[in-house]
Amino acid sequence: HPVLHVFLATSDLHLKYKLDMTREAALQRIHDSVHYGKRFFAEVEFSAEDATRSDWNYLSQVFATAIKAGATTVNIPDTVGYTMPGEYTALLEHLKATVPGIEGVTISAHCHDDLGMATANTLAAIAAGAGQVEVTINGIGERAGNTSLEEIVMALKTRGDWYHGAFTAIEAAQLVPASQLVSRITGMPVQPNKAIVGQNAFAHEAGIHQDGMLKHRSTYEIMEPQTVGWSESRLVLGKHSGRHGFDARLRQLGYRLRGATLHAAYAAFIAYVDIHKTIGDEELRRIAQAVQADASAPPASAAPLATTAGATTA
Repeated sequence: HPVLHVFLATSDLHLKYKLDMTREAALQRIHDSVHYGKRFFAEVEFSAEDATRSDWNYLSQVFATAIKAGATTVNIPDTVGYTMPGEYTALLEHLKATVPGIEGVTISAHCHDDLGMATANTLAAIAAGAGQVEVTINGIGERAGNTSLEEIVMALKTRGDWYHGAFTAIEAAQLVPASQLVSRITGMPVQPNKAIVGQNAFAHEAGIHQDGMLKHRSTYEIMEPQTVGWSESRLVLGKHSGRHGFDARLRQLGYRLRGATLHAAYAAFIAYVDIHKTIGDEELRRIAQAVQADASAPPASAAPLATTAGATTA
């Protein structure tokens, strides 16, 4: 099902300084381009570049022209990541109320992340009735990037109730493999705390978090890591970890320490991570073995008390 995607900037800023074109000339260009495209493609998408900084009433004329010329999808780009979620919602509602024929085409959202709002704006568009959203794996794209595919997919899977049952057919378990593939190909690393696909997305270091996770996973995880392609959650042992998480990891490694021995091991662990920040299994084994050896060593022989016949104490 091939789609031809054509676009033209519609904000007065772009029309004047980039295109040197009047509003009327832009409307004619939109009509001619979409109409010509329909000779070769049944599906034609028209995007109004810089839509969120365009005059709303003029934007209604733009999309009405595109639809009349045969556009089957109208795309409302936040080209420079300028809009806010509530504002984007209001814009979509305005267009739905003022553009003839818009009820018969697909409304699409295309958001950039210059103010960190790309995912929020895209979800706002979905809630307002958008049937298509344009996204990228890992959120790559111009400047600060585009809306992250993995964030939208999992937001809809996790909170589909809030979005009136909106869904995608994307296989979520392929999100992490796809993210890692794109990262390798592009040479663009994924930041560790990136939602869904960052290596720390399902890692827990804070003691209170680890304690909660050990008691019930859903205390601190709203998704299962396996659903997006990770093998499991990770309890990261570092300077913020508590005794419970430390003991749990030692038990996984086969060490069951109690009382003073566990206290001594935890003290050695804290001293280590204060310097090195985190700790690996080999160092944990070394600490456990060292405190076990100390605990099993016989106590040093006590020196005999010196006594003197006839001595008295004051």
